[in-house]
Amino acid sequence: MIARIPFGATGHESSRVIFGAAALGDVSQAEADGALELLLEQGINHIDTAASYGESELRLAPWFREHRDRFFLATKTGERSYAAAREEILRSLDRMAVDQVDLIQLHCLVHPAEWELALSEEGALRAAIEAREEGLVRFIGVTGHGLTVAEMHRRSLERFPFDSVLFPYSHVIMQDAQYAADVGLLLAPCRERNVAVQTIKGIARGPWGSKEPSAATWYEPLVMQTQIDLAVHWVLGEPGVFLNSPGDLEFLPRVLDAAERFASRPGDTEMAELARDQRLSSLFV
Repeated sequence: MIARIPFGATGHESSRVIFGAAALGDVSQAEADGALELLLEQGINHIDTAASYGESELRLAPWFREHRDRFFLATKTGERSYAAAREEILRSLDRMAVDQVDLIQLHCLVHPAEWELALSEEGALRAAIEAREEGLVRFIGVTGHGLTVAEMHRRSLERFPFDSVLFPYSHVIMQDAQYAADVGLLLAPCRERNVAVQTIKGIARGPWGSKEPSAATWYEPLVMQTQIDLAVHWVLGEPGVFLNSPGDLEFLPRVLDAAERFASRPGDTEMAELARDQRLSSLFV
């Protein structure tokens, strides 16, 4: 069984692997049903989706008629203004046929101008707070990508007491000295204030570049179980963090298998060998 730990200060014990429901964005209902059956079998009790993830919210809806109480449910709005964000939050509730989500997240909030608007009086944060006051959501988080995300999340936490953050985290990404320093500066207040920390891109091999993508992930993923084991175990070796599964259902069983067998973080030598053998590269330059 995959371990469960407190998801920040929410009071929920979440599985350390969170199902990244971007993987449901372009699949049939039958394929989605198979994945959700696997989640139940493996004890995964936390789902993370977004308004922008294609048909994901619609694929989840049939399951919540019977299993809503089995999952901590998170979604995201990518809108920046109050009115548009409120409309999108209500649309997500309708698409999933639920009365409430546990976590609404301001999606990919890294651009300074968008950040200023979203956190202003007429911004998306106001819509999230209003939804929380109305009982439509319980908690509010923020997500992001790129090499500036950790610094921007730290600024976000200074502006508002977000309940969770989400950002890229892997051994190869953390070889960027500035990014690693920024992540360290972000983790400190998260631990001090009990903010939940979610991570993405854990099994990334690198950008697709000129290659024709062979998976639904926007990055080229590691493929072999032994490789995925090392990548997943390295992420889970950071105390208290969560690993969001990748956006392709093909890799879900492998990530869950790796997480179930997690015991300790691989050493630098093992990770350096993986990076060399697989020619790992950062997704961000």
